[in-house]
Parts: sequence; C-alpha cells; structure tokens
Amino acid sequence: MIGALVRCYSYLYHLALAMFLLGLSLVATFSHSHTLNLGMLPWKGVRLTCWLFGASLLGMLSILLALTGKLRFAFLLYALAVFGMMFRGYFVSGYSFRGKDEFRMAMWLTAGALVAIFGAWSQFRKKRGTRK
Repeated sequence: MIGALVRCYSYLYHLALAMFLLGLSLVATFSHSHTLNLGMLPWKGVRLTCWLFGASLLGMLSILLALTGKLRFAFLLYALAVFGMMFRGYFVSGYSFRGKDEFRMAMWLTAGALVAIFGAWSQFRKKRGTRK
C-alpha cells in the first residue's frame, strides 16, 4: 500500500517537473528577446533551453514507459539524474540563495526528488501473493 502511494507520488512529482521544464523551454524558445539563465544548472542560453526541452521529453517518456511496465529502469535512472542535478546545482556548485525562503524551497524540491527515487525504485519490488 505505501509502496503504491510513494510510486504514485513519484510519477506525479516527475510529471509536474517535466511539464514545468517543457513550459519553461517553450516560453524561452518563443520569446526571442530573453535568454534563459538558471544559476543552479551548468548551461546557459540556448543550450539550457535545449537541455530543458530534452529533459522534459525524456521525463515524460520514462514515466509513460514505467506506467506501461516497459523499461521501468529508465524511470529510476531519470529520478536519480533529477535528484543528482538538484543536489549538485543547489548545494555543491556554489549556488547562492537570495534568502531563507529560496533555500527552503530548494530543500523541499530536493527532498521531494529524493522521495521520488524511492517511488521509482518501488516498482521493482516483488508483489506478494494473496493467500486464500
């Protein structure tokens, strides 16, 4: 029961993240006057936009494949990569927060990504047989 809830959370967390990244990359692509810059990520400008677009599509594809029972391992790898990028970007790279609220938000996002890893991993657990 708990495994199913954490797995559902993981799918929803990464779907929301993928949709956000897709929207951000599309807005950046179609607004020609602005260049995208996210200080916690190593890319800037057009390269960042391309990476965000690719990551969003990869995330949605990995969720779809995991939900259908195919290539579940891809979803686990995606969840690990998201957590790794968040942890590295926010806490290892020297990113500076603009205040305690931004720090708190980064902590919540990263903790959410960590919990989502357990949800992605839970799809590999063997299901218990029902007793009659």
